[in-house]
Amino acid sequence: MKYLMLIAASATIAAASTLPALAEGGEGAVAPAKEQKLSAELKNQGYDVRRMEMEDGYIEVYAMKDGKRAQLYFDSNLKQVKRSGDN
Repeated sequence: MKYLMLIAASATIAAASTLPALAEGGEGAVAPAKEQKLSAELKNQGYDVRRMEMEDGYIEVYAMKDGKRAQLYFDSNLKQVKRSGDN
């Protein structure tokens, strides 16, 4: 019985420890609603979004446009704050 309780407690701790990585404003995944909205806006501008993640409180977007790589940065309100291209 103690063994089963130990397994359950370990599983609970493991699951809870992944939650901070999903919290917006930190590191890791972008909130799904914001990711969908931003992806749609960038697609309308001609970008092909490859990857999106949170880092240092900003949304980093890795995309392609006209055969060139671009790295775009957005704040939490989806306002673009920086762009760097890898020509």
